[in-house]
Amino acid sequence: MDIQHNIQLQPYNSFRTKASARLFCEPSSTEELLEILKSYPREKKLIVGAGFNIFFTHDFDGLVIKPGMRGITIVSEDAEHVEIEAGAAEEWDQFVGRCVANGYAGLENLSLIPSSVGASPIQNIGAYGSEAKDTIVKVKAVDIRSGDFREFTHEECAFGYRDSVFKQTRRYVITSVVFRLSKSFTYKEKYIDLSRELEGIDSPSLAQVRNAIIRIRTRKLPDYNLLPNAGSFFKNPVLTTEEKDILQKKLADVPIYNVGEGRFKTSAAFLIEKAGLRGKRSGMVGTYEHHALIIVNYGTENGQDIVDFMHGIQYEVKKQFGIMLEPEVWIF
Repeated sequence: MDIQHNIQLQPYNSFRTKASARLFCEPSSTEELLEILKSYPREKKLIVGAGFNIFFTHDFDGLVIKPGMRGITIVSEDAEHVEIEAGAAEEWDQFVGRCVANGYAGLENLSLIPSSVGASPIQNIGAYGSEAKDTIVKVKAVDIRSGDFREFTHEECAFGYRDSVFKQTRRYVITSVVFRLSKSFTYKEKYIDLSRELEGIDSPSLAQVRNAIIRIRTRKLPDYNLLPNAGSFFKNPVLTTEEKDILQKKLADVPIYNVGEGRFKTSAAFLIEKAGLRGKRSGMVGTYEHHALIIVNYGTENGQDIVDFMHGIQYEVKKQFGIMLEPEVWIF
């Protein structure tokens, strides 16, 4: 297994901030990964996927592991469903596109999310009323502490809003994910923007839904190759009934979604925009002019500049509306 030394991590995070790793590897199989863990038992370890949900503020004095497992196979199928296993390094949207092309439903609302298959359960990626957890039935991973291989059931993944056991513990290298998808599809309205995009189309097909989402995301979101960013920077806040009532007194038109058990979700983008921060820029960092939830990098290589800008957004939203925004991006 090729272990590289003193590797620059700028290409491995979509914000393009600079940091170096003393050791770096990209195992292409579970066997290679186990060999690496056995050879470097005492090194600090950091797992990096496609790099769309992490950026660096300092160097890493240890071993960075970038899973390189590929391959897509059908595990089982019947007349109504198919279970597909995909390697951690498979590019997410290509995988979604392949499923849609084969008529397999369940992932279409997650089209064009920049990610890898292996990262999808960690963050429980979601968009347009769907989340990765809706289709994941099994996650295969290796414990970096013990070196043990483990298969997680859906329940053992402990999925939450942009959360999972993998995110909470940060001790597992995901090698592959198994998804259960449907062979039939009927469009159900989950998200108003998507329904508007599909207006005039009776009974939209799987491909039409995917294409509509791609159009929406392309309009709203900056190209990370031109304006480095990590997509949605903050989580949408989840409020108690009391917090919801207080916020509605300050912002009568605030969008509120009942998520059950006395909890309510609101829009972080709406709060940032109402705070007058959409399109705000400080030095080489700013919020995207077309979408307040996205922080973009106009040229800095220093991750601390992004952190400082984030704190400014948090402070202003907290001051005006009493809500502390929590970053969705992992800051290292």
